[in-house]
Amino acid sequence: MDTFNQIYNEDCITGMARHLPDACVDLVITDPPFGIEFQAKRANYNRKGERVLTGYNEVKGADYLDFTRAWLTEVRRVLKPEGSLYIFSGWNYLKDLLIALDELEFTLVNHLIWKYQFGIVTTRKYVTSHYHILFAGIDDKKRKFFPYARFSKDARHEAGGSAHYKDKEDVWAIPREYWTGDIKTPTKLPAEIIRKILAYSSEPGDVVLDPFLGSGQVAVVSNLEGRRYLGFEVVPEYFAFAKERLDSGQYRIKA
Repeated sequence: MDTFNQIYNEDCITGMARHLPDACVDLVITDPPFGIEFQAKRANYNRKGERVLTGYNEVKGADYLDFTRAWLTEVRRVLKPEGSLYIFSGWNYLKDLLIALDELEFTLVNHLIWKYQFGIVTTRKYVTSHYHILFAGIDDKKRKFFPYARFSKDARHEAGGSAHYKDKEDVWAIPREYWTGDIKTPTKLPAEIIRKILAYSSEPGDVVLDPFLGSGQVAVVSNLEGRRYLGFEVVPEYFAFAKERLDSGQYRIKA
């Protein structure tokens, strides 16, 4: 069986150790568990509960650093020296990710901010309406990056100035996707943000890994963009949903 274009209904830590050889992955894009007792069907997420798949697998805050060390150790093993790693994170356990990346001798390339269009309404603190994206690699001299993958060197932005410069600024304003009336998981990355990462940090045919697959978004978009994919998802309902999307070729599944 082909090692690539596979997803596994397994814990990613033991799964990567079991299935993936050393230095076989070109790019990792992942959105790990939050560690904040996340409630998938809260009304203030504007979701109808019957369309949101259950089973979100949370990690206790006290265990978060050890958990992060464990999965990043396997990522460090399977990532090629010229490969890249993008981790999406809220602010709560960002420090644990930074500690683990440093301990495992990753090179932190950029600390990006994804600004999305809404946050949870608050009355005793400021609204959180952004995500952190940690962009890291192993060998900074070998690491692949394609600066004009989305805009040519001379292309002009519609608001004036250089288009490629604007696109490579470290704050990304990309809207979340609304899947009104369709089956969904509690969290998913918009396709546009995955396409942007794929363009700058991979080539067609490269292998893209998501250790926390969720809805299958990274694998689905990678496949659409001509990349090979690998993924792990411990929640059976999420795994089945991701597999249905990949097997059917459908980006969205009707409820």
